[in-house]
Amino acid sequence: MGNSQSPPSRNPRFASSSRAFTHTELEDLKSLHASLAAQSQSGGPYISPSVFKTYFGLKGTLGDRMFDLVTQRRKDGKLTFEDLVIAKGIYEKGTKDDIEEFIYQLLDVSGDGIVGRSDLECVLGAMFDNILNMDNSERGSNAHQGSVDVFLNAAKFTKHDEGHDQESLSLEDFRTWCTLLPSVRKFLGSLLIPPHQGRPGSQVPRLMHVENIDSNMVLLKEVYAWHIGGILPQQELVEWKLLYHSSFSGLSFNTFLGSMSNDIGPTVLIIKDKDGYIYGGYASQPWERHGGFYGDLKSFLFQLYPKASIFRPTGANTNIQWCAVNFSSESIPNGIGFGGKVNHFGLFLSASFDQGHTFSCTTFGSPCLSKTNRIHPEVIECWGVVTKVAEQEKHAGGKGNVLERFKEDRHMLNMVGLANSSE
Repeated sequence: MGNSQSPPSRNPRFASSSRAFTHTELEDLKSLHASLAAQSQSGGPYISPSVFKTYFGLKGTLGDRMFDLVTQRRKDGKLTFEDLVIAKGIYEKGTKDDIEEFIYQLLDVSGDGIVGRSDLECVLGAMFDNILNMDNSERGSNAHQGSVDVFLNAAKFTKHDEGHDQESLSLEDFRTWCTLLPSVRKFLGSLLIPPHQGRPGSQVPRLMHVENIDSNMVLLKEVYAWHIGGILPQQELVEWKLLYHSSFSGLSFNTFLGSMSNDIGPTVLIIKDKDGYIYGGYASQPWERHGGFYGDLKSFLFQLYPKASIFRPTGANTNIQWCAVNFSSESIPNGIGFGGKVNHFGLFLSASFDQGHTFSCTTFGSPCLSKTNRIHPEVIECWGVVTKVAEQEKHAGGKGNVLERFKEDRHMLNMVGLANSSE
């Protein structure tokens, strides 16, 4: 359905894009454009660059580039209603290929037709400014250079451009990069949604830990949590609680398992090894004793440093999670792990918690996550993902684990004299 009351346009792209919207949607877009044009004081039905960037929360080079694309590179500083419909028709209503081609053009902030490393640096810096709510004095790629480098290291530049010494990012390179960095893809695919409407890809979980822990010793930084959360549902991006940290609890498998709370949902396991690499896995199921693989396809592996990547289940097998405790058989190695096969896991920590290994595995399509296959952990931490459902149950009176709830119930029975009654 389109807006049948609008006068016909000479622009075939506008006519085609209009058909992607309902009559009501087109009227809403028309009202939005009229409102922003009035704020622009442009002397006509046009939205100015500054009003456009303010409304959509786009700053710096990323905002400039988006305005340039939406106005079809006319360089006249005037965004018409037709421009808005065409851009949203492609960027929000188009096919997956249409949308990715639009985002790929967005990355070319220099506008020279080449997506180089410097372009990605600008885009990532602007993204982190937006997501991490930096003060104006801290803004820019330099403020996030370490994080920018980690995300850049996941990109492969294979395109050869005539007259340029350095290789650039091809469209296929970009698509591969997005697969490894779903948080980047989600954010860049929602820039024409105003921030106050809850822009997808902007959510960073609240990271909760006790006050006596030095935050500098915590591996999970906000930007890492944003990266890991790129493929998680909204209800899992509210709050994450630190359940175990080896620097304070010791490198102990038993302490680790004892720290896992029954009312916490999925967990995020993170390891920093003695080579300085940081990586881990998202476990959708509790860490509990099994004699073989268990879990579901919601789990995944990830890298955080020196490059950021996420590796989702490929469906090749169901060897997802491993948690073996006090088994005496060599065919059941004690410890925790993800993917691969016994003694050749995608990621594994032995029950001693002082060694492990990581191999490429078909379960997640992941490579060796560290410098070498054999790993020696320096820091291990685990975060509990508190879902909205768990929070609601807690506030509804279901807080505490089963034993704690049993104690509370028994205390109430004692108060009324029924605790030891056979009735």
